[in-house]
Amino acid sequence: MALTFDPFREMDRLTARLLTGDGVTRAASWMPMDLYRVDDHYVVNVDLPGVDPGSIDLDVDGSTLTIAAERTIGAAEGARWLAQERPAGRFTRQLALGRDIDMDAIHATYENGVLSLSIPIADRAKPRKIAVEHSAGPREITHEEAPATVESSS
Repeated sequence: MALTFDPFREMDRLTARLLTGDGVTRAASWMPMDLYRVDDHYVVNVDLPGVDPGSIDLDVDGSTLTIAAERTIGAAEGARWLAQERPAGRFTRQLALGRDIDMDAIHATYENGVLSLSIPIADRAKPRKIAVEHSAGPREITHEEAPATVESSS
C-alpha cells in the first residue's frame, strides 16, 4: 500500500489543531448542524456519525440546550497508526433556545448517524387571533334601563 505524503495538507491539519485548541470550534466543526422552523416547531439535525447512541446526552438548563456525545475509534492492539483523520473524544455543543420554547415537549431521535430534535414553540408564544365582541344590531332601551332625568325648577 502506497501512501502519499502531502506537506501542505499536513500543515493545514496542524494549523487547524492549533487554532481550535479550545475545543469550541473543534466541536462545532465536528458536530455540524442544520436548524430551521416548520410551522410551530424548530428542527435541529446534528451529524454524529459513528457515535454510540448511548453516549448522546441532552440537557436543558434554563434556556440552554447542551448536546454532548462521545466517539471512540479503536485499532487492533499493537497496530501502528499510519493516518488518523477521524476525530475521537467527547464533543459538546450548546444552543440558546430562548423563553418561547416548550422545554418539556422536546423530542429527540438518532438514526443513520443524525441526531434530530423537534423543539416546539410554547403555546404562549404562538400567534393567535383575538375575537372582538359586538352587538348584533340596534338595541332598544326599556323603561327600567332609561337614564334618570333631572328636573329643574325655575
